[in-house]
Amino acid sequence: MANSVPTRELFIDGEWKVPVLNNRIPIINPATEDIIGHIPAATKEDVDLAVDAAKRAFSRNKGAYWSSAPGSVRASYLRAIASKITEKKDELGKLEAIDCGKPLEEALADLDDVVGCFNYYAELAEGLDAKQKAPVSLPMENFKSYVLKEPIGVVALITPWNYPLLMATWKVAPALAAGCTAILKPSELASVTCLELAEICREVDLPPGVLNIVTGLGNEAGAPLASHPDVDKIAFTGSSATGSKIMTAAAQLTKPVSLELGGKSPIIVFEDVDLDKTAEWTIFGCFFTNGQICSATSRLIVHESIATEFVNRLVKWAKKIKISDPLEEGCKLGPIVSEGQYKKVLNFISTAKSEGATILTGGSRPEHLKKGYFVEPTIVTDVTTSMQIWRQEVFGPVLSVKTFSTEEEAIELANDTHYGLGSAVMSKDPERCERISKAIQAGIVWINCAQPTFVQAPWGGIKRSGFGRELGEWGLENYLSVKQVTKYISDEPWGWYQSPSKL
Repeated sequence: MANSVPTRELFIDGEWKVPVLNNRIPIINPATEDIIGHIPAATKEDVDLAVDAAKRAFSRNKGAYWSSAPGSVRASYLRAIASKITEKKDELGKLEAIDCGKPLEEALADLDDVVGCFNYYAELAEGLDAKQKAPVSLPMENFKSYVLKEPIGVVALITPWNYPLLMATWKVAPALAAGCTAILKPSELASVTCLELAEICREVDLPPGVLNIVTGLGNEAGAPLASHPDVDKIAFTGSSATGSKIMTAAAQLTKPVSLELGGKSPIIVFEDVDLDKTAEWTIFGCFFTNGQICSATSRLIVHESIATEFVNRLVKWAKKIKISDPLEEGCKLGPIVSEGQYKKVLNFISTAKSEGATILTGGSRPEHLKKGYFVEPTIVTDVTTSMQIWRQEVFGPVLSVKTFSTEEEAIELANDTHYGLGSAVMSKDPERCERISKAIQAGIVWINCAQPTFVQAPWGGIKRSGFGRELGEWGLENYLSVKQVTKYISDEPWGWYQSPSKL
């Protein structure tokens, strides 16, 4: 199991389907650079079949099949999926580790979150029916009004490679809970566990066409999905550049989108903190998931009076991180996901050097690892705000450092970015933390921590980090449309026009 992955096809209308062109994409284990299998490469023809299957499933039996079935029916399938994932957790964890390079311990923790997410949205699905026909208070007694919440239709879910099954679940679970039917298109760099989700859907007898899973390249499978006239909404997590292309495609058909894009999140450290406790959160906020987190707090803004001592502590913490094959016990940092991403991260570091920054620790391949796309935890100082390393998303284990002297300066540095996803403030002063929380331009603020994520709390950004919210009740609302129903209840005629019978 550690060296190969199951062979799967596209999952369309409840069945495995060989791609029309029968093309394949090799799966490369980023820790060994070995080819460990292949995934099917869908093209427009396959996407058309998947969308057609989802469209038919949505309207089958006038919606009684899925879209307007009781919420408890949909909830039972979500719980069954969660149960199967629990059963297969160890196997799925290993597959995810060899597919994307995530340390096994992290992959297993992600799967606990996947299970939690399916169960959470099962609960919300059950509660949906009771919330129907919510009354609207009106100023006129001769009218009554209520609201219906209805599934938006066929949705395209396009997901990234850093949390392969978890990011897919953040979309699949609420979409299915709402009564939508879906086409999931995972990243070609990490599709293995999403194809195993297809097998789980087969095992729990999820009605055919409700969830279709197509793997392939962005331009061959993602683009035709985003521009498909029968897709009613697109939910995308990935880069800002691709998000912009998806918005452009959706705009042609006035189609709604929700986007969770890149980030360059700040972590502000004040002089009153516990240095070691804060150092660990700072390291975790940037180096967890091999540094490949959209919300990574990769811009450290530290008070000048503690900067030298604090950064020295960070270096000590960084040097203690175990870098190894993700399946090795105690691994805390695995490889970058692909050769292309690996070269990109190293290029960011070399550009920072050439622009005059100092690589305080890390910056290259660990000496003991001759193969694999490994990059040491890297801390960069002597950074200016115009440098690429400070302004652009690296998506690797690279922390950039700047100092500040006043609270105003810290806020200015934090907000001087096109992005606005995550942010963190570290201080023992609760009033200061509250002030900063209000002043920071971001969708998420962490106080005295970095990166904790809960399925109950909203997730998403502002500015070029996208719009719309996932998780919590907000995640369900993403896939529901609101219908107003208003009824005239008076026995009297409306009386706006003079009646012909009275002329």
